[in-house]
Amino acid sequence: MRRGLHTTEFQTVHYVSGPLIFIERASGVHAAEVVDIVAPDGEIRRGQVLEVDQDRAVIEVYSGTRGLDVASTRVRLGGDAARMPVGESLLGRMLDGAGRPIDGGPPVMAEAFWDINGLPINPAARRYPSEYMETGVSAIDGLNTLLRGQKLPIFSGFGLPAGELAAEIAAEAKVPGAGDEPFVVVFAAMGITHREMSFFRRSLEDSGQLNRTVLFVNLADDPTIERLVTPRLALTAAEFLAFHRGYHVLVILTDMTNYCEALREVATAREEVPGRRGYPGYMYTDLATIYERAGRLHGHTGSVTQLVIVSMPDDDITHPIPDLSGYITEGQVVLSRELHRRGVSPPIDVLPSLSRLMSSGIGADKTRGDHRELADQLYAAYAQGRDLRRLVAIIGEAGLTEADRRYLAFADGFEREFVNQTGGRSIADTLDVAWRLLSAFPDRDLKRISEATLASHRAADEAGG
Repeated sequence: MRRGLHTTEFQTVHYVSGPLIFIERASGVHAAEVVDIVAPDGEIRRGQVLEVDQDRAVIEVYSGTRGLDVASTRVRLGGDAARMPVGESLLGRMLDGAGRPIDGGPPVMAEAFWDINGLPINPAARRYPSEYMETGVSAIDGLNTLLRGQKLPIFSGFGLPAGELAAEIAAEAKVPGAGDEPFVVVFAAMGITHREMSFFRRSLEDSGQLNRTVLFVNLADDPTIERLVTPRLALTAAEFLAFHRGYHVLVILTDMTNYCEALREVATAREEVPGRRGYPGYMYTDLATIYERAGRLHGHTGSVTQLVIVSMPDDDITHPIPDLSGYITEGQVVLSRELHRRGVSPPIDVLPSLSRLMSSGIGADKTRGDHRELADQLYAAYAQGRDLRRLVAIIGEAGLTEADRRYLAFADGFEREFVNQTGGRSIADTLDVAWRLLSAFPDRDLKRISEATLASHRAADEAGG
């Protein structure tokens, strides 16, 4: 060990495994401290202390351990936690998974340097979400409304267009009724291909929304360990913009399955006892440190809202990643492979989807007075239509009553005209589509809609017609 005026340097590396190095006689090393690793060829790599056990320490190397050896690799202590430069100059920028600009622009003009791990939020300081955010997607806005400050995962299967849905929401999302309060999107992509990166950037450019977006990109061929940092960088930028600059921030994280695979890789390199399906036992806690950074705070106008894409291996919603994500978050949006095969876009299956906070953010003073009743009636009619499809597959359509045929036709029309859409829709357009589909039923069948609401809708139709 050598000590300089401001740094301490160790040359006591005794083991290298995967993205980790292990050092001995590590006096003065602190957990979560950022360090520099000096490779044998003089290259300096960044790393972070994961664990300290008496005089030993485990360090994760962000850019990988290729080329490092035990004899000549040195570790320099930084004395501080991992920080990133934050400021409004982040808007319109594209950065890699470690926070370095990759758009050809200058370094980020820092207003401050913030710890990427965030700070614990006192539960008493949280405001309950009660204002909706419009995504432009009818199956979400109408039936699984997203509120400002909510965390809502999108459960997808591999090969389903979750990325396309995320790009569409990033381009169409807005905060109606926020007045002069600005709105931005922080988009963090983990483990994606170059083609996917080009698609996301092109989608934002074509929609004219790139200047209101901060884009963090960790590519599939980038160091795996950077995937553990990428969502924390994105959320740090979001917290600065929301709670220090008053922005409403929508954070889109894709794909958390790639993040969890990186977490499992690190746990395996540390030779930890595996949990369910080989994932570390602390994965629930680790995911909570990300998801719980969404919310609103008393005394602050801004908000941090999360849409998290989770790919389900083998389309298994009970897999540990979606299972644990569902425990922490406030609902789920589920994509259907069957709807995708039938050309429905986005292929959102509304029956298993849920927004637990929806009722707090809809109604006469927020979306529209008929929203709750319409949503309940759509669910009921569509569920009955789906049940009849299974019955028809067994006995055929010959035994159906006229009422049954209406429900069966409604299910088809609902998927074709309500769930399926091209371009964004306002909440008013979404609810109008719902009324048009329900007009096929006589009033006696609309049991979830009050007589007063039906009368008001008929009066509005007559006045408009």
